[in-house]
Amino acid sequence: MEPRVCLQCQKPIHGRADKKFCDNQCRNEHNNTQNAVSNNYIRKVNRTIKKNRSILEELCPMEKSIKVKKTELSRLGFSFSYFTNTYTTKAEKTYYFCYEYGYLDLGNDYFALVYDNKALTADK
Repeated sequence: MEPRVCLQCQKPIHGRADKKFCDNQCRNEHNNTQNAVSNNYIRKVNRTIKKNRSILEELCPMEKSIKVKKTELSRLGFSFSYFTNTYTTKAEKTYYFCYEYGYLDLGNDYFALVYDNKALTADK
């Protein structure tokens, strides 16, 4: 029977028959390497959504909604492809939200920006 070796560093393994790594560090390094591609994608999406939220927070007062040009949002680096959820009204208008801040396409390159204070108390 050949000696078992660590999947990460190739050193001999001692102990349980189903052991795959020589220590926790090798196990962590192996799993981090395996998950790097999907984790990087998730980090990229989360960064984009957080940036979108920051832009909306900067532009939108909490007390009322405002109207903003699409070019202003784009200039600040807003990405319309990433959001956390949507809300469709009875009038079939769809709001896109980045957490508690949202936007609605009004047409003619204008967007309404809104703040949903109910979003913060929904889980309580």
